[in-house]
Amino acid sequence: EVRALGLELGLPHERVFRHPFPGPGLAVRIVGEVTPERARVLQEADAIFIEEIRKANLYDKIAQAFVVLLPDAPSVGVMGDCRTYEWTCVLRAVETTDFMTADWVRLPYDLVARCSTRIINEVKGINRVTMDVSSKPPATIEWE
Repeated sequence: EVRALGLELGLPHERVFRHPFPGPGLAVRIVGEVTPERARVLQEADAIFIEEIRKANLYDKIAQAFVVLLPDAPSVGVMGDCRTYEWTCVLRAVETTDFMTADWVRLPYDLVARCSTRIINEVKGINRVTMDVSSKPPATIEWE
């Protein structure tokens, strides 16, 4: 009803169909202590994920998509000739009609691969990207 009203009022499509954002903000998408650095890393990774979803024309077909940062579980990686201990992030995309139940979205592998490559190469602090394939229930949409 809210979206129908927004369209009736002439609000821009991007505003009316924007994905929900949790009340506590980014804090629920950073598992562990919330710091300015962790928030920056999460925002950069999330922006890449949403940009790639939009490029694939999937944004309006997905109820909610976002990145979760797992900074308290560093991951071993190799960049160049050096071993790295950086953070893992999780891609989360769900489809639902009521947000009481939800199923994970089967994103095309090439989209997931592009997101992973871009996030690892463009976001300083992340060296591993995973994807959450949990439905609600038993999981919840947000991690915290």
